[in-house]
Amino acid sequence: MRKIIYSFVLVCFIVPHFVSAQFFDHKAYPQHYFQWPVGTAPGIVANFGELRPNHYHMGLDCRTESRVNLPVLAAADGYVSKINIDPTGFGRALYISHPNGMTTLYAHLNDFNPEIENYIEEQQYKLQQWKVQIDVPANLLKVTKGELIARSGNTGGSQGPHLHFEVRDTKSDKVLNPLLMGFPIEDNISPVILKLAVYDRRYSTYEQIPKIYFLKKINGVYQPLGGKIKVKTNKVSFAISAFDKYTGSTNQNGIYRAVIYDNDESISGFEMDNISYDETRYLNAHIDFKTRNNGGPFLQYLSPLPGYKDGIYKTSKGENGIITLSDEITHNIKIEVIDAHNNSSILKFELIKEAVSEKKNIPGLVFEPNTINIFENDKVSFYMKDSAIYDYFHFKFREAPNAMGTAYYLQDDDVPVQQYFPIKIKGNFNIEDTGKIEMKMISHGRTKFKKGVYKNGWYEASFRDFGVFQLILDKTPPVVTPLWGFRDGVDVSKINKIAFSAIDNTQEIVDFTGLLDGQWLLFSNDKGKTFIYNFDKYCTPGEHSLELIVKDVVGNTTRKVYRFRK
Repeated sequence: MRKIIYSFVLVCFIVPHFVSAQFFDHKAYPQHYFQWPVGTAPGIVANFGELRPNHYHMGLDCRTESRVNLPVLAAADGYVSKINIDPTGFGRALYISHPNGMTTLYAHLNDFNPEIENYIEEQQYKLQQWKVQIDVPANLLKVTKGELIARSGNTGGSQGPHLHFEVRDTKSDKVLNPLLMGFPIEDNISPVILKLAVYDRRYSTYEQIPKIYFLKKINGVYQPLGGKIKVKTNKVSFAISAFDKYTGSTNQNGIYRAVIYDNDESISGFEMDNISYDETRYLNAHIDFKTRNNGGPFLQYLSPLPGYKDGIYKTSKGENGIITLSDEITHNIKIEVIDAHNNSSILKFELIKEAVSEKKNIPGLVFEPNTINIFENDKVSFYMKDSAIYDYFHFKFREAPNAMGTAYYLQDDDVPVQQYFPIKIKGNFNIEDTGKIEMKMISHGRTKFKKGVYKNGWYEASFRDFGVFQLILDKTPPVVTPLWGFRDGVDVSKINKIAFSAIDNTQEIVDFTGLLDGQWLLFSNDKGKTFIYNFDKYCTPGEHSLELIVKDVVGNTTRKVYRFRK
């Protein structure tokens, strides 16, 4: 009976029909194969493809009534194929592989069900690691549709209680849009288009300020104020600021698809579906990164930048989706924005080319996409792979002496980077200190530290942001502090857990090891704030010695020993 039902589902795919469906391929996804994964009324606070810092939101954030420990249920029959424990990102997460060739992910969980919890604890003690990603043998941990697999939580990179849920193609690991699969989310609200941005594509998108048009809605159609857009260039592209909403929700979610037409001919567009985690950082090529980095809105390009190949975009005419204006004839432009439930909104305007302005000549070293880029002098050097940047720009460099030495400004952080690139800085430190040198980076208001690997007077570390870089000497070990009343000699027989904070001057704790009477102990570290040990079978009644060994990025080490009674 199971095989008969499964075959029926496969042949009964429902493919929604959109006005612009001819521009993108149909999606033959199973309908209603998966059930809602939370034991409460269906609802979401974020959808697939929402715009986040440096990445797309890759699934559905399912409501858990602003509470933790709601039932999380297997969306379909299958087996647990992977378990992830991490202080950031997904936190505690399960992957379930299904017989239809798809895998579902459940993230930010609290406790797993007892069978799964016992299995992962055994693996953590075996590996002597709390942070793990375990590939589980096929069919070892089988689950059935609707079975309790975990309790919802707020672990990892979560900012509030919810369940992050994904559907992936098992073979390719591409993440698919779950809202195309018949989940019970009601939506009869069309997307909202807020702004239109116009770019002179004779220049880099990083070296101009786009012209922003506010919009009004007349007879159901969005229009820029004035109705016409006049440009003084022969190459133009567009971006929009838009969001989607769901029935009964005030959340501003991401849009699914947008297509631009020139005189009713499709030119370019994007669609939020079929994205891998290797590609999710390409969000920085999909938005006007400079505008957003300076406090402006998310502006989503309707045509790809030259360093962004394939991905969510499709183009059919022109120079990579750029509209070329070869005459002064009026072009009727239409932009169609569609959500995953077939609700659409239209933006229309007339585009007219005026006399083309003279192109400005900008001097300096030019970094180009799709080629290897190199910068070097007697103090700093780096190179970037051909897939590291999305659009060309004129590279900026300067030095700034300070109390700690010299800081090097490598480009503005208005320019995003796709891949890590190695940076070398010349350093003049005592030879005995070469192992204690860190490279400090300040970018987008955040500071990061990495160990500088020494070779022939240079220190090297890899980053994937431009910003301010400097070498620093670090001989300061981490500071370890017991929490919740724990101290040397205490009796813990009436409590069920102990905790410690570990703080380093460079904010980077790379290893926290707890040894109970010389044996490794399972300390958790959710969100990187505190290290917690929940008393388990390895801590028996009696007198014990707890040794803590804590290291920072360059190996500065703090050792603490506490004695206690259980």
